[in-house]
Amino acid sequence: MTTATTSPVLQAQALGPQWPTLDPFLFCAHHDDSYPASDGKMGVQAVEFEGREMGSDFSRKDGWSMYHGDHVPGFPGHPHRGFETVTLVRKGLIDHSDSLGAAARFGRGDVQWVTAGEGIVHSEMFPLLNSDQPNPLELFQIWLNLPAASKMVAPHFTMFWDERIPRLVHTDAQAKRTTVTVIAGALAGADAPLAPPPESWASQDAADVAIWTLHMEPGATWTLPAARGQGTRRMLYFFAGESLQIGNVLADRHAALELVAGQDWQLVNTGSTAVECLLLQGRPLNEPVVKYGPFVMNTQEEIMQALQDYRRTQFGGWPWAEQDPVHGSEPRRFARYPGQAEDEVPGE
Repeated sequence: MTTATTSPVLQAQALGPQWPTLDPFLFCAHHDDSYPASDGKMGVQAVEFEGREMGSDFSRKDGWSMYHGDHVPGFPGHPHRGFETVTLVRKGLIDHSDSLGAAARFGRGDVQWVTAGEGIVHSEMFPLLNSDQPNPLELFQIWLNLPAASKMVAPHFTMFWDERIPRLVHTDAQAKRTTVTVIAGALAGADAPLAPPPESWASQDAADVAIWTLHMEPGATWTLPAARGQGTRRMLYFFAGESLQIGNVLADRHAALELVAGQDWQLVNTGSTAVECLLLQGRPLNEPVVKYGPFVMNTQEEIMQALQDYRRTQFGGWPWAEQDPVHGSEPRRFARYPGQAEDEVPGE
């Protein structure tokens, strides 16, 4: 990576299994799994399990992991408190089930946003629907912190369907396109922004939270606008493509790049393949963070209370017959919200 005297990049870090984040973000994982054809029952064929630590397989053997699944890959029922999960699915499908009674099958561009608040238990399973061809899955899971005043709010579940997510499609002077998908925050030229969950830090205008993905054709040029908020911090994850020019900095390897947020910066795809980036930004909460597994609070005492509450109440219990429920063999995407009998089907 080469820089000039005045750099838009404050720091650069390599991308590993978990990507570095900035307050108010806590965690960012990029799962990219090349699952094989299924066994006809939405799971992995037993012959594929050799050499894996089943129940806790993060091996990426043969290009994929079982995670905590023992037949269907994924994450069976587990609790959260004190933050939010935002899940962006680029390929494949995810089956969600939770202690609120909500259920969903989503993917192929959809985004799920869960406010854990005072406590929720959910499962995220990766059903393999194709028995005659591979089942690729790619997603981002992002953890967004909740301010201390909102850590014990009621949990909330919502879906943003791909067809309804705002996008900006910019064509430059060379007829090269940049597409920006806007999950959170506002962007001039895109449709009206989505409404984050009501208790989210992202719902506060002054928080200046943005979650965007960028796709730049080879040779494309686009100007990343300055953040609106005073004190906003911004991380650009360059994760696909050959090289990306940011102002006077050439990024020639994939990296997490903290950018100067208060200025516009011209981005140029200087490679021969498409460039893809994830952008996370927001005004920091500047509050103490104490983590213990799936709980994120402000003090150690609050973590101890979370453990006690979960042991006592199971955060409302688990209304499903299995810890790893999947929702049938049909590829239809849907969401069933707590207390509602009807499914919401995109486009209907």
